[in-house]
Amino acid sequence: MSLPAEFHEIAKRVNNWGRWGGADERGTLNLITDAVVREAAATVRTGRRIPLALPLKQGGVQSGFIPGRIDPLHTMVQINQEMFGPGTVATSDDTVTMGLQAATHWDALTHVSHSGRIYNGRPADTITAHAGAEFSSIAAVGHLVSRGVLLDVARARGVDRLAGDHAVTPEDLAAAEEFGGVRVRAGDIVLVRTGQVQVVLGGDRHGYGYPSPGLSVRTPEWFHARDVAAVANDTLTFEIFPPEIEDLWLPVHALHLVEMGMLQGQNWDLEALSTACAEEGRYAFLLTAAPEPFAGATGSPVAPVAVL
Repeated sequence: MSLPAEFHEIAKRVNNWGRWGGADERGTLNLITDAVVREAAATVRTGRRIPLALPLKQGGVQSGFIPGRIDPLHTMVQINQEMFGPGTVATSDDTVTMGLQAATHWDALTHVSHSGRIYNGRPADTITAHAGAEFSSIAAVGHLVSRGVLLDVARARGVDRLAGDHAVTPEDLAAAEEFGGVRVRAGDIVLVRTGQVQVVLGGDRHGYGYPSPGLSVRTPEWFHARDVAAVANDTLTFEIFPPEIEDLWLPVHALHLVEMGMLQGQNWDLEALSTACAEEGRYAFLLTAAPEPFAGATGSPVAPVAVL
């Protein structure tokens, strides 16, 4: 089934292909300028640091719904081994096999394609089994530090967690801005809290993924108008699931990653940040969130930290 006309109309309005040149691989991350980072650093007042990553472990967020996207399999390959002879310093070493998008992660711009294309109009078949993504892999991100803004939609609506059928709208985002006394601006990394991560933290992996609140197909135009650099939230699917438009699966992924060239992150734990922002009465902070630079990869784990 082809994508509906409604999707293509939105795609035209948010498309950034060629905006930073035909060779560009970083998309909206180009909006994070030196000036943006200086202003982000100026938001630090107390030095309070809030980690936003879920633990990397077996029994994490993956329930088997996506084939091959497995929780980390951690194996010790040497334990207190005296490599240089008896009585020498001993070392322990380990290895991990995991889906790069198993827990808290960024999706690279190549994570999805549509109509045979990826970001900047490149052919989707430039992603191969041997080399992975030739263009716009997660390694193209490099450093990622900017002003973070928490749009605490759940708290702004007066609830601890949004209902599973709640599609987060532009109106919700604007209301969360007003609630937090903050204005999203160019180069920001926006974190959207729904409270859904509470479900998996409570041990229900299946209930975490379905049904799930998430971003509406109407929100990419809001982020595009504000020149947002990247968006992350606290759900498995990022966008509302099941979709708000019948049989239109992952439209927000396609609009963000393919059309806008905007990173999106999933499975971020925003609970402690929500509490901290409420306590301090401010919702903007310095955010460090560089992905692991796996060459050719279409996503990567991240251990983001908000600094207030």
